[in-house]
Amino acid sequence: MAFVLTTLLILFLLFMVVAVSKTVKIVPQARAGIVERFGKYKGTLTPGLNFIFPFVDKVRYLIDMREQVVSFPPSQVITEDNLNLSIDSVIYFQVNDPVAATYEIANYIQGVEQLTLTTLRNIVGGMDLEQTLTSREEINTSLSMVLDEATSRWGIKVKRVEIKGIDPPPSIQDSMEKQMRADRDKRAAILQAEGQRQAAILTAEGNKQSAILNAEGDRESQILRAQADREAAILRAQGEGQAIQTVFQAIHDGRPDQSLLAYQYLQMMPKIAEGDANKVWIVPSEIGKALEGLGSTMNSLQGIPDNVEGPRVRVSTEAQDVLGVDTASETLSSAHEDVQRAIAEAERAANPGKKDVGKGGSQD
Repeated sequence: MAFVLTTLLILFLLFMVVAVSKTVKIVPQARAGIVERFGKYKGTLTPGLNFIFPFVDKVRYLIDMREQVVSFPPSQVITEDNLNLSIDSVIYFQVNDPVAATYEIANYIQGVEQLTLTTLRNIVGGMDLEQTLTSREEINTSLSMVLDEATSRWGIKVKRVEIKGIDPPPSIQDSMEKQMRADRDKRAAILQAEGQRQAAILTAEGNKQSAILNAEGDRESQILRAQADREAAILRAQGEGQAIQTVFQAIHDGRPDQSLLAYQYLQMMPKIAEGDANKVWIVPSEIGKALEGLGSTMNSLQGIPDNVEGPRVRVSTEAQDVLGVDTASETLSSAHEDVQRAIAEAERAANPGKKDVGKGGSQD
């Protein structure tokens, strides 16, 4: 009898443990439990400690309420220009209504995948390859709008759709690589030509600036040289003027007479006659008067009458007192010889056709 009571007690304890385990349900955070009673929806368990009727209520599904990321395998899509593309997509969605996600569709993840594939084919089918490759943002926006509208009755909110990759066929990829390489070569050639043109422009500008600076430097140098030449000419003219004034003042202070001027004139005549190119020499008519005046002066100096041939040079008394009698005589003799030579040269110059003869000679 005791054995039976013990067995019953043990069975009762086991039943109580099983009943408590069936009654108490702990739902994790960001989860939702779908409770069914006799196969019919009874309620939704919230995160935390929950109690249900054991053996009557059952937690059918435990729905994840967090945002989920699902990456679908590549799908084949045909473009408007009949090119077969392989497109990978990623869906970001979140379950807002666990009851609708449980009872409105059997597998909402598979449903979102198939809906994404069909919508993607419809969108890409109206684009060519170039538009498909350059319109990812447009494709993402169109996919998000269509999926969000279609999955709203499933209790799902599509947050974002992204296209991971668009892979054209290998032959198209090779052609695209060649086209990109040609475009790069073209841009490189254009950039090189632009660089050469810019370099030529800069070089020309530099040469222009250099020529302008050189011209300005030459002009300034010429101006400075011209100013220096002008100042030098002014100073030279001033010096010559001062020299002429000095000589004129000295001559004026010396008070020269007619005889001295005639003598100086005779001394300059041989220099005038010098040169191989002087074939004809014109003697002015005043030379005769100068010679007569000079001859009279020389005869007066030596006490010779005027009717005696040959000019004489007169030395003043002051010169004899200063030089002495002997020195004055020598000076008179030297001056007389110079005057005789000058007279002879003047006569030869005045009569170029007349030939001189020696003593006792005859004139032809």
